[in-house]
Amino acid sequence: MNLVPQIMTTYIAHFTAKHDQVNVEQHSVFIWQQESGEVDKTLLINKIKRESSIHFFRMASEKECIIEHDAISVRVRQALPFSG
Repeated sequence: MNLVPQIMTTYIAHFTAKHDQVNVEQHSVFIWQQESGEVDKTLLINKIKRESSIHFFRMASEKECIIEHDAISVRVRQALPFSG
């Protein structure tokens, strides 16, 4: 069996996120690596929620509310290969 190494590409995405109970909007960028090819926006949105937005809204929350993954909506405005 000959395993061919997969070429990983670094991408950058500009996104906004909102939470149902926290009255602030996150505007940010997200950098990740994946195999070269088209960006899977569903996977990207879940990755942003899990690795960025859930922590942002926990910090931004004025009261001790539970931040649920499903209560966050993410809009990816642009995603491009990144070479920085």
